[in-house]
Amino acid sequence: REANLGSLPVDISITSTSLEVRSREACTTVMLPAEVRVAPSSCRGLQCLPGDGLHLRLQVQAELVSTLSESLKPQKSYVFYCQSCGDIIIKEGKFLRVLPLPSENWSALVEEWCCHPNPFVKSKLHPQKHDCFLGDTFFLLNSGNELCKSKENTRVICKRCKTMLGETVSSETTKYYVTEVIIRPSEESFSTVSRSQFVQSMIAQCLVEFSSAKSTFRFSIKGDDGKVYILVWLLNSDTLLVESLGSLSSHSVFTLFGDTLRPDSGPVATWNAVKVLYQPCIKSRNKDLADAWENDIGVHPLAFPSETCLELLLILGLSTASLPPSLRCMNSFQVSNCCF
Repeated sequence: REANLGSLPVDISITSTSLEVRSREACTTVMLPAEVRVAPSSCRGLQCLPGDGLHLRLQVQAELVSTLSESLKPQKSYVFYCQSCGDIIIKEGKFLRVLPLPSENWSALVEEWCCHPNPFVKSKLHPQKHDCFLGDTFFLLNSGNELCKSKENTRVICKRCKTMLGETVSSETTKYYVTEVIIRPSEESFSTVSRSQFVQSMIAQCLVEFSSAKSTFRFSIKGDDGKVYILVWLLNSDTLLVESLGSLSSHSVFTLFGDTLRPDSGPVATWNAVKVLYQPCIKSRNKDLADAWENDIGVHPLAFPSETCLELLLILGLSTASLPPSLRCMNSFQVSNCCF
């Protein structure tokens, strides 16, 4: 969008590491990051749309990031921090087992597996002292690892900034939401991560991990109050965002993302991202669609703190606003990118 295309004709040069747009009045060059390469011969759909700028399609090669389940390993020591303020929640957590929990609706399927009454109806999965159980949007830990204790069926609140981190499942088990806690190996020092960058990164990982494991691509984002806040339809999980930060116009776009700009980005910033369609459901918006998705077995609910759901809705809206106008909607849904 930065290129001045008022003077035609325009020459466009593409190499594996750069894109150059040259007219009689100006020349704009975008250098790609070192980890990104394109195939110049794959260029398709070249056009200039008023209000949008230059559109083209290129084949890109880039590395994708790991998911949450790949980042937590047994027999390794971790420190758990409050994402909002950096306060230590668990000083030294070393797990003998890191295990994925079954799907949220596993107990409803037991009747299909057993020819007799459900033998697990009164059973609950609780981690032992050195266990970490991974759910769709949370992890369960034994309360013996924590620096502070909470009563059963209560919110777990950061003692420094009062942010909700999770809730107690039982007197011995605590559930932490992945959007509220930063986990770092004990040998690494704590580094601050911007709130908006962290929220969308963790939610993008949840979408990628669950869609890959369950082949589910539609999700209802629910708060801890049980209300549906957003309907999300995952389009793809291999989107790569590359933005030039070298001019005033590119900065004006990125102020929409606020603190997602990294100080070490240099002239070009790169993010792995998932591309999603979404519909807001707050204040009874899209109620009929939300009700239809609620009764659809192909839609999977993902629960987060209600405040985080509102943050995510704002992040998605700002991402939509940063897209060219012609790319902001698809079939009555809004289009957004959720960055890792």
